[in-house]
Amino acid sequence: MRRAERGERGAATAELAVALPVLLAVTAGLAWLLAVAIGQVRTVDAARETARALARGDDQAAAVAVGERVAPDGIAITVRREGDLVVVRASGRMAGPGGLFSAIPGARLDAEAVALTEEDQ
Repeated sequence: MRRAERGERGAATAELAVALPVLLAVTAGLAWLLAVAIGQVRTVDAARETARALARGDDQAAAVAVGERVAPDGIAITVRREGDLVVVRASGRMAGPGGLFSAIPGARLDAEAVALTEEDQ
């Protein structure tokens, strides 16, 4: 009976040795997905804050600077006006995690916000 117990103990160690790298890879993948989601939320916020500032009548350079402070690195902000509307697009690429996980590609982040310009009172 002791021999069977020893064999089972060795099998559990071997299974753990195989499963542990898989669990680490899954954890890293989930962390990467969370980082991409946070980056997308920040990109949406950057477009929205820029559009809001422009709709209030702020200077375009100052409004874009506000958006760039909110946006993650690598995001470009473009502005166009369509009549009474201000349309702001924030887009760019988020680099992949790199290192041992360099096979995971970067992600494209993109957001658009539209605001109606406020009338002077």
